[in-house]
Amino acid sequence: MAITDTKFREDDRSLDQTLRPKSWDEYIGQELIKKNLKILIQAAQERGEPIEHLLFYGPPGLGKTTLAHLISRELNAQVKVTSGPAIEKVGDLASILTNLSAGDILFIDEAHRLNKLIEEILYPALESRSLDIIIGKGPSARTIQLELPPFTLIAATTRIALLSSPLRSRFSGGTYRLDFYTEDEIKRIIARSAKILGINIDEGAMSEIAKRSRFTPRVANRLLKRCRDFAQVEKSNSITGDLALKTLDLLEIDPVGL
Repeated sequence: MAITDTKFREDDRSLDQTLRPKSWDEYIGQELIKKNLKILIQAAQERGEPIEHLLFYGPPGLGKTTLAHLISRELNAQVKVTSGPAIEKVGDLASILTNLSAGDILFIDEAHRLNKLIEEILYPALESRSLDIIIGKGPSARTIQLELPPFTLIAATTRIALLSSPLRSRFSGGTYRLDFYTEDEIKRIIARSAKILGINIDEGAMSEIAKRSRFTPRVANRLLKRCRDFAQVEKSNSITGDLALKTLDLLEIDPVGL
């Protein structure tokens, strides 16, 4: 049973990856952030340099991770993904940083959960591309400095107030707040996702799902997938407004998404 559950979770993650935008044109919303990032990327490419470090913040599900992947695609760069809780020791960070190649992007999700010691080691890595490591303890301890290749750190957080001021100041490429989406933007996202999934969906169904999505693309896609399941079981070849309402009532989601 555990193996089956794991497979279901992997399939759902794979589906989420499929729905993730692959280009700026496919990424709906956050127009001001996109304009700023396009300028930053173009200027860096013309200089032949990696882009400066970036920080994205805002509630979960608004597209912070997607932006990081879009930037990596635009730069034709590899992206290495980790999270604040996963970097427990200095050795963990050192291993990640020393395995980066020139031009790579390091994406750290939940950056507010980095511990203070890790932050201290990260500062010189971001500013001077060097890594200071202390070997040994007591009088015999010594410090070695490792040179790092040019790389870009993209950090994401849902709780920017928990990030220390020194760390926030290192994101010279900019700090960007992702806003909630409009209902029209959510409907466009639903329409795109439905097309990818091969689902017929009418305007009424898109409106019902959008209203209950809490203006968050991740929630909208999750509700769309549940409506698809309901339509399949009901032997319906399309998601109508009535079918969407029945699905959402079954999920006990009210008109404001609660």
